[in-house]
Amino acid sequence: MSEFEDLQQPDQEPELSHSDKLVGVFSEPGKTFESIAKFPIKTIDWVLPVLAMLVVVIISQFIMAGNPQLKAEMKQKQMEGIEKRFEDAVEKGTMTKEQADEQLQTAEDQMDKMSGTIGKVFTAISILVFGFILYLVIAGFYFLFAKFIFKADGTYKHVLVTTGLTSYIGIISMILVTIFSLFSGKLSRDVSVATLFAVDAKTFVGFLLSKLDIFSIWIYFVIALGMTKLFNAGDSKKYYYFIFGAWIIWSLLVFVLIRSVPFLENFA
Repeated sequence: MSEFEDLQQPDQEPELSHSDKLVGVFSEPGKTFESIAKFPIKTIDWVLPVLAMLVVVIISQFIMAGNPQLKAEMKQKQMEGIEKRFEDAVEKGTMTKEQADEQLQTAEDQMDKMSGTIGKVFTAISILVFGFILYLVIAGFYFLFAKFIFKADGTYKHVLVTTGLTSYIGIISMILVTIFSLFSGKLSRDVSVATLFAVDAKTFVGFLLSKLDIFSIWIYFVIALGMTKLFNAGDSKKYYYFIFGAWIIWSLLVFVLIRSVPFLENFA
């Protein structure tokens, strides 16, 4: 090819830096994912935002645990779950009332010890390890469904980047949740309508209102859009139906399970 012909070729689109991708997820997610699809997937584009999100979660936990009112509420919720489990054991005859009281006191003592430095380190490590595992599992579910049901043209890494970059949106949500908890004096998990208006999420109406969370909706919208672009899918509707449908169905299953086994609320 001659030098003249080289000059006639249009310049190749430059690859976005990670900071450009960060900004693009908020400003122009469609164009950002279109650009990402043209280049090899980079591990940093999913590891960094997920790690950043987990670090923010850890900091948030420490900040809220440093507030006496929120710390007391955390302990109360945990103790209520443990106490309910022991009460069920006593009713079934697998444990005496004296044994239940003794183990309840032991659990409370251990909980107090966990509030120290060792406990904080253990909490941080647990959030990092289980957070990454949960993230990989969810991304794996998205990938398997898209690959075998939609016959999508993409890899697991494409899903990791799509879901990973949305962690930056989750960071904003986590910061607002922390601020809201500190100002309201009550533990919050999101900034949904249910949380803002203090509606009990254990009721069905509360459950529905807890899904009216602008950040959750925003995140799932961007995930569906990202999978559409990175998998080169012509029809984007099926990804929106899939992502939002999976979110609602899973939330319903968790809601029913918690109603059946209240102790699981501590892990939801």
